[in-house]
Amino acid sequence: MIGQLSGKILEKTPPEILLEVGGVGYEILCPMSSFYQMGEGTQLSLYTHFYIKEDAQTLYGFISKDEKTLFKELIRVSGIGPKVALAILSNLDTATLINTVANEDDAVLAKIPGIGKKTAQKLIVEIKDRLTKLTLSNTNYQSLSKTNRNPNKIKALQALQVLGFKLREAEKMLSNIEDNSLSVEALIRLALQNK
Repeated sequence: MIGQLSGKILEKTPPEILLEVGGVGYEILCPMSSFYQMGEGTQLSLYTHFYIKEDAQTLYGFISKDEKTLFKELIRVSGIGPKVALAILSNLDTATLINTVANEDDAVLAKIPGIGKKTAQKLIVEIKDRLTKLTLSNTNYQSLSKTNRNPNKIKALQALQVLGFKLREAEKMLSNIEDNSLSVEALIRLALQNK
């Protein structure tokens, strides 16, 4: 449908902007993170997602392609509509969202309006595997997802949690280990030395 629009900003009334493209004004809903990146300029280019349901047709806009990609993944989760997805992206930048899901930190997600504890847990379960498979344009996210794909590190992380370490503490212990060829036992041994 409509994948990208470039034009002149006529109005900014968060979360909506009015963008003139070829003489036509498009009402586009954007997350606050995109608003902050727009600056004071009058020209703007947005990646867009056109959402249709029986009683509305809405255009959502994003400064970065990564935000658009995450938005599309979020609305695939049952119980998460475009407005809740927009709220998530307004409250968490892309790196924070990916880290929150990777760390299974449902408390951070539950603080977002429209998301309770159960919805946050459901979102993490449904989206975690899909996020590790995404190819995002920012290399910082790619290295994060590659780290999460190492099955030995995941098993070592789980073993450290069984030993009584909290998730974040266990991840910190494992984060300094660069060698991805180590066995689970070797990873645990080195992680305990890093404590």
